[in-house]
Amino acid sequence: MREIAVTEITKLIKRLCIESCISLNEDIIKVIKRAEEKEESEIGKKVIKQLLNNEEVAKKERIPLCQDTGVTLVYLEIGQDVHFIGGDLKRAIQEGVRQGYKEGYLRKSVCHPLSRENTGDNTPAIVHFEIVAGDKVKIMVMPKGAGSENMCTATVLTPAAGLKGIEQFVCQTIERAAVNTCSPLIVGVGIGGTIDKAAFLAKKALLRPIGERARDKTLAKLEEKWLEMFNNLGYGPLGLGGRVTCLDVHIETHPCHIASLPVGVNVQCHAHRLKTIVI
Repeated sequence: MREIAVTEITKLIKRLCIESCISLNEDIIKVIKRAEEKEESEIGKKVIKQLLNNEEVAKKERIPLCQDTGVTLVYLEIGQDVHFIGGDLKRAIQEGVRQGYKEGYLRKSVCHPLSRENTGDNTPAIVHFEIVAGDKVKIMVMPKGAGSENMCTATVLTPAAGLKGIEQFVCQTIERAAVNTCSPLIVGVGIGGTIDKAAFLAKKALLRPIGERARDKTLAKLEEKWLEMFNNLGYGPLGLGGRVTCLDVHIETHPCHIASLPVGVNVQCHAHRLKTIVI
């Protein structure tokens, strides 16, 4: 059994919180650069160029690339042969978020849902655990801003709606999101399970590297088809018109009840902030 001190988890979470807010991963930068080449609209090209420039400045100056540093989502894949020592793991994670947002001078956006009183330190983070084989721990931190989160949807269709019904629901969501978020978007779609599972899968789909297709060939083809379909809508960067409304589409599925067809859609703006570390 491998032992890991929870204080190490706190340090890593703090680091990931700061780094995720000031720089994008190479996969997202590459796809934005390709979008600049693909975009036909002059204003769309200018928007994309400014997005890239903004990222460079943020990274150089070590300042947030977006003023909305979001609700903090933390995903942990924990090897079943790992034993955490030295304290409570959940508290250690929240302490990492608390330290990261304080030391990184990141905006604290978390408040009570009814009183709207700010918690003051961006906690509690939303944390998901998954037990996997082995003795490694994979930590993923994704700050999620309200602009894109407010456009996310979930529903339960009838099985008769089929793939066509799913497509219509997802497309309606993208049409609404394209003009109300910082597009071009990354789109996560969850299909199946229950309504909460579908919503979870839609967000989990955003954790996959940009450009990496689903292992299921049918889903992979659907991802490519929908990406083209969304880009043909003509909304373009920031909804100002153009060819590039979406940067990528990821789909995750799970078996569901024979009388049910849950669907979740989670959109992410171009500032797809995600940092990962494996220890």
